[in-house]
Amino acid sequence: MKFTSIEICAGAGGQAIGLEQAGFDHLALVEIEPLACQTLSKNRPQWNVIEANVREFSAKEYSGVDLLAGGVPCPPFSIAGKQLGQLDERDLFPEAIRLAKECDPKVIMLENVRGLLDIKFKEYRRHILNELYKLGYQCDWRLVNASDFGVSQLRPRAILVGLKKEYFEYFEWPAKNVILPLTIGELLYDEMSSLGWENVDNWKQIANKIAPTIVGGSKKHGGADLGPTRAKQAWATLGVNGGGLANDPPVNGFNAMPKLTLKMAALVQGFPKEWEFVGKKTPAYRQVGNAFPPPVARAIGTSIVNALKKYEQKSGKRKRLQGQTA
Repeated sequence: MKFTSIEICAGAGGQAIGLEQAGFDHLALVEIEPLACQTLSKNRPQWNVIEANVREFSAKEYSGVDLLAGGVPCPPFSIAGKQLGQLDERDLFPEAIRLAKECDPKVIMLENVRGLLDIKFKEYRRHILNELYKLGYQCDWRLVNASDFGVSQLRPRAILVGLKKEYFEYFEWPAKNVILPLTIGELLYDEMSSLGWENVDNWKQIANKIAPTIVGGSKKHGGADLGPTRAKQAWATLGVNGGGLANDPPVNGFNAMPKLTLKMAALVQGFPKEWEFVGKKTPAYRQVGNAFPPPVARAIGTSIVNALKKYEQKSGKRKRLQGQTA
């Protein structure tokens, strides 16, 4: 059984991949960045990719869709920024609420940085919940670590899931994976050794933990490095030079700390090996770094699907019983 979805701020498709794997058929994916739209279309030509500002997008034609999803912009709530919250012009939570009014989905799933769960945004979170409650949704915020679902980095994220009241009792947050995620050395061994680097086994022993959170940066950010000073230091303990991306894996004779390639960064983010990114290195890396890891979206999406199925099964039984007693 396929369920339907529309997604805003779709980026390079991290959330969309995971939701597709969970069983959702995407009716529309809205994204403002042209290169990200090209990435989506290149990998999934059948998807309905809409290059548009979310503020100018109407969801009225998708009335009755099962899921409205999106990773609304993080800067208003990021500790790396000014944390202006609802006062930041980039805050798109009001637009998500507007779209929910327009298409009346059974479920809403919105992702953001962990900073949104800080005490300073308590009243704003309450406001969002109140607005969604008026539309008939019961909601829950949860801090989710990507590493709990097989991704080789911690990457904590604030996830809001809201379901129409009749479905909410059937929703359960996904259980954490019992098996630990691969270390960076295990995850990237094949790529690091692909050009015959003779030191790859020694490097693998050093890269024996998961990664710090991949940081994509903004258009104001200078290049495709792996984050601020603290992040680069953490990468260095894994034997990785976080000062930028390499065009290719290391070759024989290379004796320094290797840099990640774009493909390696995408693997750390949980993208499938075959997923391709459109654009030069820096804008392509920005797509990777700002993505919602597909395995996390798949896990939460599967929990949503299970809730919808349980409701349908139970309501179906009720209808049959009513027919028998009529």
